Amino acid sequence: MPSSTQLGAGRKSTPLAPLSSEGKSPDEYAYKYQEDVPSFRDVQQGERQELFREKLRMCAVTFDFGDSATFVREKEKKRQTLLELVDYVNTGTGKFSESVFDDIVFMLSSNLFRALPPSPHDSKDQDNYDPEEEEPTLEPAWPHLQIVFEFLLRFVVSNETDAKIAKLYIDAPFVLKLLDLFDSEDPRERDYLKTILHRIYGKFMIHRPFIRRAINNIFYRFIFETERHNGIAELLEILGSIINGFALPLKEEHKAFLAKALLPLHKPKCVAMFHQQL
Repeated sequence: MPSSTQLGAGRKSTPLAPLSSEGKSPDEYAYKYQEDVPSFRDVQQGERQELFREKLRMCAVTFDFGDSATFVREKEKKRQTLLELVDYVNTGTGKFSESVFDDIVFMLSSNLFRALPPSPHDSKDQDNYDPEEEEPTLEPAWPHLQIVFEFLLRFVVSNETDAKIAKLYIDAPFVLKLLDLFDSEDPRERDYLKTILHRIYGKFMIHRPFIRRAINNIFYRFIFETERHNGIAELLEILGSIINGFALPLKEEHKAFLAKALLPLHKPKCVAMFHQQL
């Protein structure tokens, strides 16, 4: 994890829903960036979980990072607060109560789930487009988004995260939105997503069939419709680990996956981009 001095700006803002089940608007928390909110070490142990929720609500507020001259102090304070949240999850201060899960998922959703920018090659002649010759479009907000991804990763792998409760919040719609982000052109984002999805697959057994089907659907659309997706190699890496855990004899669904998805993946023109993983 890079130090706080290495982490910088964020992303363009997205429309905001109500902050949580309590129905509060994120605007009600924007003023907090003007205050000196205490750090975790400055409050008693019994007060830290409520402070954790308060900081999560603060970080659900998004700013327009397209203009570096606006809300400079607030953006920096949000970045520092995100780093505090990562450290809080890492320290293992006790089981997360169910009351914080709404705030955790809303903070993550507000920051991560956004429309990816259109790829420059979308408007190019697809017949002449060679992805190996093109430089990827890097996410300018990455120094900011990276901390949010790090928080999600640490939250998923934490021993203090009860899988029986968390599976109700890190649910199928949440996983599906994570999978949508695999089409990001930024390899750094895809690498984090690969690690996080693999950890989710390992921790939440109930989601495993859904995750496999959802990846299958991405492959089907790529093979038979678009022949364009930035995350095929990373998804194949995840599946390589999953397949290593299959028991013998193989289930019929796994044989069908081989015949209907893996073998046809040899057909697209850009197979060289993911042939090693395939």
